[in-house]
Amino acid sequence: MLAPPTFPGLLAHAAALARRAASAAAGAMDEEPVLSLALPLHLGQGRPLDPLALLPALGSATFGALDPFRFLWDGAPGLCLAASGRCNSLQLSGPRRFELAQRFCGHSLQRLACDPAPLPPLARPRVLLAFAFFDSPLQEGDGVAGVEAVLPRWQLSRQGRHCWLRLQRGLGGAITPRAVAEELWEMARHLEGLAALWADLPPAADAVTPIVERGSDWGEPYRAALHQGLELVERGDLRKLVLAARQRLELRGPLDPRQLLAHLRRSQPGSCRFLWQTTREDALLGASPERLFSLRQGLLRADALAGTRPSGDGARDLLSSEKDRHEHDLVVETICRVLHQAGLSPQRPRRPRLARHGGLVHLHTPITARPRGQTPLALAEALHPTPAVAGLPRREAMAWLRTLEPFERGHYAAPIGWIDSQGDAELRVAIRSGLLRPDSLEITAGAGLVRGSAPDREEREVALKLRVLRDQLLPTGEDASRRAIV
Repeated sequence: MLAPPTFPGLLAHAAALARRAASAAAGAMDEEPVLSLALPLHLGQGRPLDPLALLPALGSATFGALDPFRFLWDGAPGLCLAASGRCNSLQLSGPRRFELAQRFCGHSLQRLACDPAPLPPLARPRVLLAFAFFDSPLQEGDGVAGVEAVLPRWQLSRQGRHCWLRLQRGLGGAITPRAVAEELWEMARHLEGLAALWADLPPAADAVTPIVERGSDWGEPYRAALHQGLELVERGDLRKLVLAARQRLELRGPLDPRQLLAHLRRSQPGSCRFLWQTTREDALLGASPERLFSLRQGLLRADALAGTRPSGDGARDLLSSEKDRHEHDLVVETICRVLHQAGLSPQRPRRPRLARHGGLVHLHTPITARPRGQTPLALAEALHPTPAVAGLPRREAMAWLRTLEPFERGHYAAPIGWIDSQGDAELRVAIRSGLLRPDSLEITAGAGLVRGSAPDREEREVALKLRVLRDQLLPTGEDASRRAIV
């Protein structure tokens, strides 16, 4: 499909400027650089490109991207970002993971030979990050690494009606600035052609209704851990403990993760949908309502989110619930104290408000601060994990989670997000998430235990969260049959 008549001339001109700028930058660098070229995609009066729908095109073998890595950050109506392939990557575990990941981000972004002209924030190159909840797996070789960081090969970003495509390749041998510019130009034309055929894009997974064969029994192991956790908080060993349960849903057939993410767009419009996929078999995906923090133009914003009710007439009872307000206040006070200890002056409203995310309502307190030279991942290390997903005191609570939970948390409740070339960043807490495999979907949910918690109520809260998550991740047959990914 040919691009619109005005597109090839604009694209050729942009590619020529990028080639000259990249060549000059490459010659001035001591080490072999990574060339990073970006182009705006102009679609006239047509519908804006959707990075979610076009994610498979970014990984097309036609353009040499055989690496199975795929990433989606879907904050629409804010930033929507799809990425594919690895230009450079890091994977490690251990207590220095935040420090070493920050070093990797800085080195990877500083050595880029980038377009010299200032670009809008959505077009900046980004390093993508997925942490595990714990710094190392419980047993070596089991679970996920403490951190994975990726400088992607392809990056397609959209905000509003503005859309940018970026390609990053290490120079050397046959990889010249001209070759990179031509590859970028061809991909842009390819995506433009797909946009012109938008109505013909196939539904994900051929709109086959996903059927759950059976779900594992999560209740019995959770109840055993629950009673031990309540004993710890009642006798004062812990002020709070957030115990999680995991349920495995056996599927009748494989699902395209895009289908689940498209469903989350409808059911969780106020959350940030995400996908992290490093192999063709496993995909982490979800819709997080909780920012660990965002950092833009020198302003940090964090969320204190704790206390849950189902949506409905009783949701406002959260504001007067002594137990839920106490649980929430512990999270707010801890985040503010941690930021103060890191040298910041956090600000927050005096009272929480209600935040609705899908079928659940939470107590929410936004917290802001101005960093004073702290790096994004130094702040992440100070904040993770908050009492909303672990407990208090932090170290003791995490040790008990290792003992009481009969599974590896992996990426659940850990930071996931990005850092860009200007130091802006956003990390979400990977809750409301699932691990999709060809034959199963594993979902995880937790509830906070404090003094006075009732075991039946905590179990009902976990059951509610698991049920809502299942309903929001797995579309009904009616939804799947009538909807393409758009």
